[in-house]
Amino acid sequence: THPQLFSNTTVFISPAQLQQMRDIVHAVGRVVSLPAYTKDVLARVSAIARYNPGTSGVFMGYDFHLSEQGPQIIEINTNAGGAFLNAALVSAQTECCRAAGTLLPLLKTQFDQEFVQMFLLEWQLQRGDQPLTRIAIVDENPSQQFLYPEFKMAQRLFERNGINAIIADPSELQFSGGQLVHQGQVIDLVYNRLTDFSLAGESLAALCSAYEMGSVVLTPNPHQYALYADKRNLVILGDAAQLEKLGASETDIELLSAAIPKTQAVTADNAENLWAIRKQLFFKPASGFGSRAAYRGDKLTKRVWDEILQGDYVAQQIVLPSERGILVDKEQTALKMDIRAYVYNGEIQLLAARLYQGQTTNFRTQGGGFAPVFVAS
Repeated sequence: THPQLFSNTTVFISPAQLQQMRDIVHAVGRVVSLPAYTKDVLARVSAIARYNPGTSGVFMGYDFHLSEQGPQIIEINTNAGGAFLNAALVSAQTECCRAAGTLLPLLKTQFDQEFVQMFLLEWQLQRGDQPLTRIAIVDENPSQQFLYPEFKMAQRLFERNGINAIIADPSELQFSGGQLVHQGQVIDLVYNRLTDFSLAGESLAALCSAYEMGSVVLTPNPHQYALYADKRNLVILGDAAQLEKLGASETDIELLSAAIPKTQAVTADNAENLWAIRKQLFFKPASGFGSRAAYRGDKLTKRVWDEILQGDYVAQQIVLPSERGILVDKEQTALKMDIRAYVYNGEIQLLAARLYQGQTTNFRTQGGGFAPVFVAS
């Protein structure tokens, strides 16, 4: 059903590139923890995003292009998909290599228990020693989602570890008696796969109420999205002058201003200049996800440009992705590549590559899809 979900190749990075990515992730975490940064970012968001329940947020995703200047952050996501799938892919590759008498170096190979412990820690950060009984994996029309297979993988993993797990559309949830309920059963924790990051949709009313009342542990949540994944944050994180003003260290300023392509908000004041240099830019909605409503400047029409000016967009300097050569139907083909780092509590858990052709990452390219990342010394 998903012929382009996994590529039939592997990707190699150097130990230096891995360390650079770690350093960048750590630097972002340090800046986000600065009181001045938090104050500035939260001043522009909704009340629900300002509410901090104290969790860290599972499966933060840092998407990198590998350039000659080093890894470049293209965007940060708070509900990055694919971790369970890529953990299984790494496991399969590792077994194949072992059977062939070869062992390729990975970041790590055991993920199941680490993922379970991550969810348990999220629970404990809000509920202490109370038992975690039931998890709901929530997305709109979950069975129709492209990554639905990994919802099933997550469900099976939780249940193998003694935690009841259900997969549900948010409209199937009720807020009753101060508890979040699904078909009469109380939900303790919601693994949030929604892309309505502020829980504003009508179908999310029960989940939103339960979250605001502290009746359910929601991970990731609107607060984490506001601090990390709103694309307007890249304007701050990549600007040396703003970082200095916020109190960032010289080391972090140097690191992030080099690792984050120049990003600026699209406004009426800079519209004329941005249009003139549009071929050098990529335009993304501030609160968008994936590649939806994102445009390369050299593909823009006047009609789309007018829509961008009416919306809330950022313009990011284009950093061309690196390429991975593969064989497709016995012919050599170069596919574009990015690296996704799955991060929890500031540490990289897992790396995966996405191989594709076209304007943005997709899972429709023959020979493309997720690929495991090996660290080659």
